[in-house]
Amino acid sequence: MRGFKGFDRVSKIHVRPTGIVFLGVLGALPALASEPLYVKNLSPVAGLIGLPSQRAAQTTPDGEWAVALHGSLASHYVNENNATEFLNFDGETGRVALELRYGVAENWDVQLEVPWLEQSGGDLDGLIDDWHDFWGMSDGGRSQVPRDVLDYRYASSQGGFSLQDDTSGIGDVSLSVSHAFYRDENSAVSAVLGYKFGTGDDKDFLGSGGDDAFVALRFSGEQLSDLPLSWHGQVGYLRAGDSDVLEGLQEQNLWFAGLAMDWRFAQNWSMIAQIDSHAAPLDSALTGVGDDAVMGTLGARWYFAPHWSVDFSVVEDIRVETAPDVTFQASVRYRSADQ
Repeated sequence: MRGFKGFDRVSKIHVRPTGIVFLGVLGALPALASEPLYVKNLSPVAGLIGLPSQRAAQTTPDGEWAVALHGSLASHYVNENNATEFLNFDGETGRVALELRYGVAENWDVQLEVPWLEQSGGDLDGLIDDWHDFWGMSDGGRSQVPRDVLDYRYASSQGGFSLQDDTSGIGDVSLSVSHAFYRDENSAVSAVLGYKFGTGDDKDFLGSGGDDAFVALRFSGEQLSDLPLSWHGQVGYLRAGDSDVLEGLQEQNLWFAGLAMDWRFAQNWSMIAQIDSHAAPLDSALTGVGDDAVMGTLGARWYFAPHWSVDFSVVEDIRVETAPDVTFQASVRYRSADQ
């Protein structure tokens, strides 16, 4: 395969037995199906809503299962105001999510996601300030405020919210059903129906306090050329349930969309770039909560053992302030069969 041209010369050189075993393991790795990166907007308000991350349109085979553990760490700093509104997001969000998929029938699977969150002052402010200084970049004023402090506040004539004390706990659990209604050798299209349960404590910014429902279409396909590229996309609609913490402020009819490209540049490595976007979560004139969000993600995936892979990625707010300044992410995935 591409990126391992040297394998055909193994027989011509002396290789220690351990090296032969290692090369044999690499050669035995299955050609796992491509998958987008797991990306969530962890901005304090947007992160409360049950917007689904992208995933491949192909479903888990009947009777097979897959499990993934996703970790994210996001740093926030937004300070805005106008004549009637005030917004301040200063802090960090840590999130770990366990994701389980099971193939219940041919071209059908169910997915369960259970997240755990922490809202805190964090530890990244100094690192981010140094990064901005090194490149001479504007920091939006974050270097002028105390570091590693938690301060989420919003105030308007319609209401508001506030969080200054660290919190942690189980977030909002979600369940979805996917049906791949079209499949051929190189592509798939699926329909998805999902529900997010208000299991997280909304006063601690661990959940919205309401139940959300969404529908989506997803597609996946291989590049129709010699390039080792795979494409994924989704578009959908979410109806947000009533949230006590956002009462009188929230938008309840939200669209979401995304597009990802997976470049398998070596047998065991992929480079993945993707865009994720969604409607503004609040009815507000302030960018941080009232503008549609656009995020860009760049990451790498390593297929390090049969049925196993690990992702590392960085998410940036392409539309500044509509998502965290930066989010660091990692995922470990296991599939019970070649998928």
